[in-house]
Amino acid sequence: MLRAGIVGLPNVGKSTLFNALVANAKAEAANFPFCTIEPNVGVVAVPDERLNVLGKISKSVQIIPARVEFVDIAGLVKGASQGEGLGNQFLSHIREVDAIVHVVRCFENDDIIHVAGSVDPARDIETINLELGLADLAQIERRIERTKKQARTSKEAQFELTVLEKLAAALNEGKSVRQVSLTEEEAAVIKLLGLLTSKPIIYAANVSEDELATGNEFVEKVRQIAATENAQVVVVSAQVEAELIELSEEERADFLASLGVEEGGLKSLIRATYTLLGLRTYFTSGEKETRAWTIKAGMLAPQAAGVIHSDFERGFIRAETVAYDDLVAAGSMAAAKEKGLVRSEGKDYVVKEGDVMLFRFNV
Repeated sequence: MLRAGIVGLPNVGKSTLFNALVANAKAEAANFPFCTIEPNVGVVAVPDERLNVLGKISKSVQIIPARVEFVDIAGLVKGASQGEGLGNQFLSHIREVDAIVHVVRCFENDDIIHVAGSVDPARDIETINLELGLADLAQIERRIERTKKQARTSKEAQFELTVLEKLAAALNEGKSVRQVSLTEEEAAVIKLLGLLTSKPIIYAANVSEDELATGNEFVEKVRQIAATENAQVVVVSAQVEAELIELSEEERADFLASLGVEEGGLKSLIRATYTLLGLRTYFTSGEKETRAWTIKAGMLAPQAAGVIHSDFERGFIRAETVAYDDLVAAGSMAAAKEKGLVRSEGKDYVVKEGDVMLFRFNV
């Protein structure tokens, strides 16, 4: 399951957004720093209208969407890399997620205290990125000291040392690991380190309700910074998300339309996360259930089958595959087969977005 950590300075709307995204979450959204002492975890369904369509075609008893786990992590302050505030706790929890959702305050409100005394997205982003970078640098420097001894007799250690020194130089220049160009071999060397600034990041620019559709000058600052990091930006309003919880599906659509937007923050964030991480969705569909599965772009059919169960990958024979649009146009799997739209794909088939698949395998 995909795990995304929601981070940010205290009082930027982080926990309010988390509560809204995970309607049954228990995180306390209070107007003081560190209201989230332990990471709160919530699992949300990935919104996908295609599931219900497939469910009707297959007359499925159950619809099972893909899921994303959001982790609300305690607010960070300057000096966290040296243990200030809840620094060490904060940093350890980030290491465990696949992507970071960095909530940045992009709204003015005199009733909500900002820890730095004013709203400045560039400064806030720099504060968090600096602390993450310092934590990575400390970890790399410790690793360099250990690797130097091994490098005297090991070519592998010599190669690792070269990579580590390359990253240390970049971090000392204020860059993130994300901004360093690495070969596949170099990336493999540091993968197990779980470096904080290597993780893909989405900036969630948190605006007021009346600026959700238009954004503001603060949002533009966030976009400028994101462009230098190949990061994604999603404009959200924690205030709006909190209000959506109380509404029916029809009322939500009307409310969002009145604000000039088509979708809420959950859909926007998940779509951005999928794009950032290069994820795809395929489906299995039958009378028992219709289900969405998340895979990495470029996965072959046996690997995609392995997401369901490792036995499917080991015993893979073939995959009966039809594109979602073709199946919907045909109206049923039987009709799709009659029209020659269902293909038998082998081990070299690259699974495409929206494929509906039935795997044949040996037990």
